[in-house]
Amino acid sequence: MEGLGLSQSQIEDQLRACGIEEGATLLLHSSLSKIGPVQGGAHTVVNALLSVLGPKGNLLMPSSPVSGLQLEYVSQNPVFDVLNTPSKMGAISEVFRTMPGVLRSLHPTEPICAMGPDADFLTKGHFNQLTPYNADSPFRRLYELKGKILYLGVSLDNAGTNLHTLEDALDFPYPVYHSKSFSLKVLDANNQAHWVITKVHNPDFSRRRKCDALIPLFLQANVAREITIGSASSLLFDGDKMFSFMQDAFINNRVTMYTPNGEEL
Repeated sequence: MEGLGLSQSQIEDQLRACGIEEGATLLLHSSLSKIGPVQGGAHTVVNALLSVLGPKGNLLMPSSPVSGLQLEYVSQNPVFDVLNTPSKMGAISEVFRTMPGVLRSLHPTEPICAMGPDADFLTKGHFNQLTPYNADSPFRRLYELKGKILYLGVSLDNAGTNLHTLEDALDFPYPVYHSKSFSLKVLDANNQAHWVITKVHNPDFSRRRKCDALIPLFLQANVAREITIGSASSLLFDGDKMFSFMQDAFINNRVTMYTPNGEEL
């Protein structure tokens, strides 16, 4: 019904009020339903974000085809088609994936979509990486651009992908990856087939995650702020500060998403 719900301009005003600036680099995890009624739905949210960031800004979104466990997904021998495999990361992500000018990284389990002047830099290093969150991944390159991460209506428990950058950056002591690596077929934007090797999460260890238990630590360290967009309780992180804090907390106190209080496993 016309006129019901948040308008694009209202969403833009709220994004700016939260500290999202023109020219910024922003990674969005989102739940459309948590925002409340929006005129035009997911398209309006995407357009509001692009308008606020402007032509010099970069917008990124996860577009993973995995809705459950990575191990179960890759065991089905899927073919990842960068142009046609849908995102399972929500309606906003899927709308963004299909927009003209959006680039998608060539990783079969954790692809990222990006639009902006640095989209190629953000996505191109992801191809044929053994682990998805290493220094060449969009998740790490976001930090190099001093990017922010907006958890719009979601929390770290269901969208804490960037927490894994710690695991790929250090000699991590826990078996977070499955012992077996998997060969998967990837079709690029020219429909050329490639076989890539990737690791997936160890589901037994994944069940030990306590991601949201880290939120108070991030808030106390001024790495993140609690904000509201529409009806959605949200979190806005400074990416590079998040990464530095995670490294320091692990090195000094053994804090991880599995040991949020620094306890031993």
